[in-house]
Order: sequence, then C-alpha cells, then structure tokens
Amino acid sequence: MTHAVRVLDARGVAYETHEYRYVEHGGTADAARQLGVDEHAVIKTLVFLSGPKLPVLVLMHGDREVSTKKLARALDVKTVTPASPAIAERVTGYQVGGISPFGTRQPLTVLAEATVLELPRLLINGGRRGLLVSVTPNTLCDVLDVRAVHVSVD
Repeated sequence: MTHAVRVLDARGVAYETHEYRYVEHGGTADAARQLGVDEHAVIKTLVFLSGPKLPVLVLMHGDREVSTKKLARALDVKTVTPASPAIAERVTGYQVGGISPFGTRQPLTVLAEATVLELPRLLINGGRRGLLVSVTPNTLCDVLDVRAVHVSVD
C-alpha cells in the first residue's frame, strides 16, 4: 500500500486501483493502452517551479501538454519551469513515473486543467510506478484543494 492510497483510505473516499506493467518512458499512452482506457482520462501529475523556485503540481490530461506561458499567467508569475526529477522527487516524496498528488511530502499548490474536472472518472497515479487510482473529480476536489485553470497547449 502506498502513502497516496493510505491518504485516500484515511479520508474514506471511494476509489479503485488499476495496476499495469510500468514501462520506462511509456507514459500515459502506455498505461492507457494496457488498461484499455482513453489516454485523455489518464491524468499526469507534473511538478513545475514557479517564480523563485516554488514547486506546484499541475494535473493534465495524458494526451495534452502544459503551456508554461499560460501556467505562469495563472500563477501570476513571470516564468515557470518543469522541475528536475530530483526536485520533483524531493518535494513530493514519490519517484518520477509514480508521482501522486495525494500525500505529498510537503503541501503543494495543486492546479488542474479545467477539463480534467469535467470527466466522469479519471485515473491518476496512486503513488508508485504501475499503479493508478480511479476517482471522480468530486473526490479529487474533496481530498485536495484544487484550483481549475486553462493551461493546456491549444
């Protein structure tokens, strides 16, 4: 059991686990293929650094990319950059490829592409490589303080 799953259990929320064979650099496309789901519903948990190196989490559809310009505007900062794997692992407590927004090592601002919150169900990392949890957007928002934004590359 991962720390992320323990957080969900402690909150008493409904979720389902989905295991798949992790493939290095396979990303959401490989996970979606193995699980037989639409990649759009597989949500990436990305770590960015805003302003003076303040880490934030961005939840994005697996088949979409984050516009750093839009993200900077949403955060009201001049620039944002993707965090290095070492920084992402240090601030979240999870290994890259297994970063979950639930139960991060330090409290982080969580931004979600607005259309993620319109899905009937979404699959998001459960705290280790090869494990996704399926939750509703309401569950996601109940557990996390999520701010909806429009930061997808058009």
